[in-house]
Amino acid sequence: MHEILELLPHRYPFLLIDRILEADPERFKVLKNVTFNEPFFPGHFPDHPVMPGVLIVEAMAQASVASLATRPDFAAGQIAYLAGVDDARFLKPVTPGDTLILEGTLRYRRGLGKSEVSARVEGEEVARAKLTFVVRSR
Repeated sequence: MHEILELLPHRYPFLLIDRILEADPERFKVLKNVTFNEPFFPGHFPDHPVMPGVLIVEAMAQASVASLATRPDFAAGQIAYLAGVDDARFLKPVTPGDTLILEGTLRYRRGLGKSEVSARVEGEEVARAKLTFVVRSR
C-alpha cells in the first residue's frame, strides 16, 4: 500500500486500488478488493449494491497511472490527468466481496499516455476500456 501512496496523489475515500501485483513501464496488474463498506454502496444501490461503472473506470485509470509513474521519464512533481475514455464496456456487475483484477498495457510518449485495461472477477471479464492521459507539472 505504501508503494501506491508514493505513486498516486489519491487518498481515501478516492484511492480505488489496493495492491500492485505487477507493474513495469508497459504492462500492469493491480488488485482492488471490493468490500461492503465502500462509501458508494449505501447509495448505489441500497437493496442491490453494485460498484458504479465510472468508479471501475477510475480504478482502471489509477492502475494505469501507477504503472506510468514507475517509468524513468515520469518525473517527480508531475501528475497524470485522465483525458479520454474510449470503447468502455461493462459486461457484468461488480458487487461486495468481489476481487477486481485490473490488467492492461501502457504506451507513453511526450506527455501522452494510452492504456488498454481489462477488469476481471474470478477470471471473467467484467469491464474494459481504452484510456488516454496527459502528463503535466503540478
